[in-house]
Amino acid sequence: MTEPLLLIPGHMCDARLFRHQIRSLSASATLHLAPPLRENRINATAASILQRAPPRFAVAGLSFGGIVAMEMLRLEPRRITGLALIDTNHLPESAEAAEARCGRLRRVRQGYLEEVMRDEMKPAYLAEGPRKAEILELVMDMALGLGAEIFEQQSLALLGRHDQTETLRRADTPCLVMCGRDDRLCSVERHEEIAALVPGAELEVIPEAGHLSVLEQPGAANQALNSWLRRQ
Repeated sequence: MTEPLLLIPGHMCDARLFRHQIRSLSASATLHLAPPLRENRINATAASILQRAPPRFAVAGLSFGGIVAMEMLRLEPRRITGLALIDTNHLPESAEAAEARCGRLRRVRQGYLEEVMRDEMKPAYLAEGPRKAEILELVMDMALGLGAEIFEQQSLALLGRHDQTETLRRADTPCLVMCGRDDRLCSVERHEEIAALVPGAELEVIPEAGHLSVLEQPGAANQALNSWLRRQ
């Protein structure tokens, strides 16, 4: 691979989300890590990252990071040489999901970030496995480190996101669509829809992984990402 790879973490995650990929992929790619996502609109978040990104680059984003990566592709498709969409969603927020997100946002504004993350969000993230407690501890540490203000900004951005179906149909770059088989937030079926939209996309479903597949099954995730990078 000749172009750099930009990694964009998910909702309330920092670069530690990709700690296994940083070790594995740095041998074959120059890595750039997106800073914490602070804007309250997806297009503003994407534009901010694009301002700091190399002239041309591949991008891999997980969950919220994947949503931002799709918006970057919409805004400046010629700069993006490869696209990896991981445990994500190309559609707008559903009414049910928006109601739940607004409820969590109200509680965080009242000072209950730790409780929201611990009781409402963390249980939906991961598949069962021997490292679940360790990964959940990391998830909590990332979220509390980012804090309530970033939770609010990211939540507002997610509430206002739009449909990227046409963006994906127009994509003209090597694309990996990857998810955990047990992802309860962004289903395998949703990733099958994404892969069907992008010409030539490869779909990789990671066994024994939930919404944070890159942390839960780093070996399988790294293998898929390395294979994708070789296609650039």
